[in-house]
Amino acid sequence: MDVESERAWVAGLRRGEATAFDAVYGAYRPRLYGYLARMTGRRDLAEDLLQETFLRLAQRARDLRDDTRLGAWLFTVARNAVISNARATRVKAALASELAGAAEPAAATPFEALSESRTQVAMERAVASLPPTYREVLLLVAVENMTPAEAAEVIGIRADAARQRLSRARAMLETALGASAEVSSRFA
Repeated sequence: MDVESERAWVAGLRRGEATAFDAVYGAYRPRLYGYLARMTGRRDLAEDLLQETFLRLAQRARDLRDDTRLGAWLFTVARNAVISNARATRVKAALASELAGAAEPAAATPFEALSESRTQVAMERAVASLPPTYREVLLLVAVENMTPAEAAEVIGIRADAARQRLSRARAMLETALGASAEVSSRFA
């Protein structure tokens, strides 16, 4: 997003303008949904976390600072929602395991069924197989077109740590894809 549009949206959000919220929603919804879907592996959960992210924006809009970078702010909220959900899921699974004596089975990813090509299936599988700390930095940089420094801000780590995670993520992705330059070039 260009800086001028973001500043205008922030000013509108701070004044409580519905049109500013609608503009932010329209601009960021597809990107946030893609990030959340890839981080969780579930479309239904991604929709819930997307709603939670925009609900948080609606609740905090008047408290935003003038210099707020909406992209970083929204992806930070979305990331925190993923982390909170994962924690809650682990607690629920532990409680259910205690009560039932067995853990819940893992849900399969819907991306395999929806993918139109083998390359896309291979790419989605490879990205999904990355550990979350590497997957999130890869998605923020390669899919969301953030710089490693911006991704570091979203994740809450130093920029050099983000670059290192990104390098490792790319190496793991290349290994997972069998070093196919054609497939892995998208994430280079």
